[in-house]
Amino acid sequence: MIYNTKLLLCLMVFGLMISACNRPTDISEQNVSRVIQTLSADHMKGRHALKPEIHLSADFISNEFREIGLSTLSGLPDYKQNFTIYSAKPIETSVHINGQKLDSKYYFGLAMTPNLKWNTEDANIKNISSEDNYREKFRALTDDQESSVVLVSREHSKLFHRYRSYFVRSNRSLELNKTPHDVFILTDQSVRSFNIDLEYDITDHELSNIAGMIEGNKKDEIVLFSAHYDHIGVISPVDEDSVANGANDNASGVAGIIELARYFKSLAPPNRTIYFVAFTAEEIGGYGSTYFSDQIDPENIVALMNLEMIGKPAIEGPNTAWVTGFEYSSLGNILKESAADIDFEFYPDPYPNQNLFLRSDNAPFARLGIPAHSISTTPIDIDQDYHKVSDEFNTIHIPHTTNTIKAVANASKMIISGEKTPTRIDIEEIN
Repeated sequence: MIYNTKLLLCLMVFGLMISACNRPTDISEQNVSRVIQTLSADHMKGRHALKPEIHLSADFISNEFREIGLSTLSGLPDYKQNFTIYSAKPIETSVHINGQKLDSKYYFGLAMTPNLKWNTEDANIKNISSEDNYREKFRALTDDQESSVVLVSREHSKLFHRYRSYFVRSNRSLELNKTPHDVFILTDQSVRSFNIDLEYDITDHELSNIAGMIEGNKKDEIVLFSAHYDHIGVISPVDEDSVANGANDNASGVAGIIELARYFKSLAPPNRTIYFVAFTAEEIGGYGSTYFSDQIDPENIVALMNLEMIGKPAIEGPNTAWVTGFEYSSLGNILKESAADIDFEFYPDPYPNQNLFLRSDNAPFARLGIPAHSISTTPIDIDQDYHKVSDEFNTIHIPHTTNTIKAVANASKMIISGEKTPTRIDIEEIN
């Protein structure tokens, strides 16, 4: 009898040990807070992608992945996917139209070459007319495969100068001497001839995406969680504070993918493989996500959920999140239906006029047909901290952020298990 009692106690203890080992790791406010606070600390200096402090952030995220026990991606020696971007800064420029030299404030070039010399016969002349949508036409012209001189109507002066102020600092690309080149000129003249001479100083920058994975039973069916870890760095001071800490944008999203990794790693091996990727250089043109998208087979990516600014509750309430490009695939509806039982709602992006679907790191993947969408909660129409020094840790609603991460974890299980597969995006609809 004593023997049986001891045996029973041993079995009970063993059962409790097994149960403890199989218990999922909780997505905790403590961990979410720790990650956001670390990444948005002043010593990170705003995590600008081209500044030395970005490597501190990269190392921190890599260490988190290592402690969680994620595997590295095939072909990578560690969690860092290294790549180079090139910057071309104009140093000497000259543009003549119809024999008349223009003031430099009326033109800018998009070129990745030390010297660009054009005469009338060297490039097509195209237009952004007063009736065109400047942003849409600009993107279409820079995405086409023709080198062009683009004449911009003076009706678009305000946007032209805003774009110029960005591009005269430097042009950037993943490729050196990449063509085509484009030159934009603000004029209402009828152009008969032109002569363009642009000289650039070329520099290169070594950057890193941070990526880890949990291999599933289906190695070639991948669910990808992502967030960008860079921000805008040190900016003009406000009350002697010049560090744009980027707590919400996007330390909150990075905390999300780290905690999702920790959670899913604590479960039984998944059916589909899960990638967790922190992209760099989102704020300066989405170069990290663009590079990563060039390295994968898009047919293998079943879904991509990009966490972007989840640190503040949306206007609709603390138990809600919006999904960009909701109508382009069934991913949003899958999340919405899967979250119905946990008192959380995923709904379409309430800011369609801002074209957010193609302005974050999901965009390069969506253009490949992957059901790739960003998930956010921030009421950006009234948020006072976006890209400002006030985007600090003390503005983050930690319970809300944690609850959002839990909702993404629960709602995505149907996709990770293979029970649900989102429809692909029709590339023609978004390009």
